[in-house]
Amino acid sequence: MKINKLKIKNWRSIIDEEIQFQDLIILIGQNNHGKSNVLSSILFFFGEIKIQQLDFNKDSDEIFVEIEFSDLNETEKITFQKYVSSENTITVRKTAKNDLSLSYNGFIQEPKLDWLKESNVGTFSKREEAEKLPLKQYLPVAGRITKTDFITAQQDYVKANFDKIKFDYKLEETNFLGATNVAKGIFGDLFFIPSIKNASDELNPKGNSFFGQLYTKVINRISENNPEFIDAKKRIIELSKILNKTDKNGGINKDRPKELTSLEGLLDDELKSWDTKIDIQITPPNVEDIFKVGANVSLDDGIKTDITRKGHGLQRALIFALIKAWAKVLKLEREEQDKNESSNRKASKSTYFIFEEPELFLHPQAQKELFASLINLSNEESQVVLCTHSSSFLDLNYHKSICIVKKENIEVGTKVLQFTNDIFEENEDKKQFNLSYWINPERSELFFAKKVILVEGQTDKTILPMLAKDLDIFRYDFTIIDCGSKDSIPLYINLLNKFKIKYCVVYDKDHQEGKSDQAIKTADKITNIIEDIIDIGLGKSMVLVNDIEEELGMFEKGGRNKAYAAINFINSDKYALSNSFRNKIISVFSE
Repeated sequence: MKINKLKIKNWRSIIDEEIQFQDLIILIGQNNHGKSNVLSSILFFFGEIKIQQLDFNKDSDEIFVEIEFSDLNETEKITFQKYVSSENTITVRKTAKNDLSLSYNGFIQEPKLDWLKESNVGTFSKREEAEKLPLKQYLPVAGRITKTDFITAQQDYVKANFDKIKFDYKLEETNFLGATNVAKGIFGDLFFIPSIKNASDELNPKGNSFFGQLYTKVINRISENNPEFIDAKKRIIELSKILNKTDKNGGINKDRPKELTSLEGLLDDELKSWDTKIDIQITPPNVEDIFKVGANVSLDDGIKTDITRKGHGLQRALIFALIKAWAKVLKLEREEQDKNESSNRKASKSTYFIFEEPELFLHPQAQKELFASLINLSNEESQVVLCTHSSSFLDLNYHKSICIVKKENIEVGTKVLQFTNDIFEENEDKKQFNLSYWINPERSELFFAKKVILVEGQTDKTILPMLAKDLDIFRYDFTIIDCGSKDSIPLYINLLNKFKIKYCVVYDKDHQEGKSDQAIKTADKITNIIEDIIDIGLGKSMVLVNDIEEELGMFEKGGRNKAYAAINFINSDKYALSNSFRNKIISVFSE
């Protein structure tokens, strides 16, 4: 099964928010806006972190994190059968009260008819009452009708008449699966990789690290299949028996080494006044543990050392290598277990990976390679959640995965902006945008910006920030995007509208002297398209008189080297910024 929907109420900076989950979720946004709070809410649900008073938003007295799971397999349908909806989903809520008490509750489809509600079973305990109901045929023919009999009859009737029955989907009052505590792992395995993590911890063969678990599985398989290993285990067990005072039948062990008997006698003499004797018993060691205690792992990158002596980049890469290896092992185990499925109630085999700032210590090319690996990981029956500040982890082919986390103020709290429909209505628009977008991948930065400034080309992108810095109004949290042409600007506006990102569009009027009437009409047509699709709640436009060169007062234009010519022009001693252009620049860089 997979996470289909996440709902968060009163968790830290999040007052009330919902996220539509994909196999890959990418959380982005500025610092201190709540990205980590989204991650921690998931960790809270899965029991990875404990609740604290500081987790409650403002004066709220209740927190809940609710997850809808979809894509249930047959085993999971059996395990969670009480909660499975007609859409093959289950929804579970974890609630924390301000006294720090916790509870898990599931949503159930309850029939509207009173005699089909499980809570009303006691009303129909008498046979004469029960046999008046339409479910009579599902009751035992004779004898007393027990509570279990009636509930079974209700369930059988619902199955047979499902399409005719009306339901309420409501939160159950009792505990999820009838248990006060939900066993860890029942919803699947969750692995959290924080931004700062000691690689040596994950390479420890003795603990519950990724490597430790992988190594344990290997040792266990050797223990079960290798003849020499099996023989060694038997010999160690036999040796342990020789060391004990009594044999397997309870008699005196004549083969016991005299040194052990002497040690017991020496201690017995000292304890005579206490009327006490010593008996040294040897318990055979777990042979598998012997190979864990004695295991040490080194890395050889030309110099063989332990992991702590390697660079942070290699340490981070090792952690990700262990995770990917672990994912492959889990996949193979799932396939093997599916062949030998027997139990009706089992924990889910789903796997969830949460990465906090996976880009740390990795150069840009390594970041892109890692992102490709994480996409593959999300395609292997696992779900991956990323919290990142790097544009290397964004791809418009996965735009439904992008969640922009914003916190405008404390009163509104953290909000998550997501667009899960298709961005482009026409396939041709998508092709045109992809061509424009992939020429310059840094355009992914627009998703991180507080405000985006869309410009036609390289000259505008170069000159506008230079003049803004001269005016001391430049904003580093604003991103200037070179759209490639005036024709491409509407495609970017469409994208920004969908993700509700603030923007300012700077474009040329294109009524230069000497232009033909047809060329002016074509320019005006694009102008009208731009103005028509601007969402005034998010964006505005700033029109340059014909083009930026005219705004600067350049009489000789640079041809193919327009940006270079414009830079030289504004750096000359003779250049003076006009008041009209000054006001336009101030407007462009204002909130």
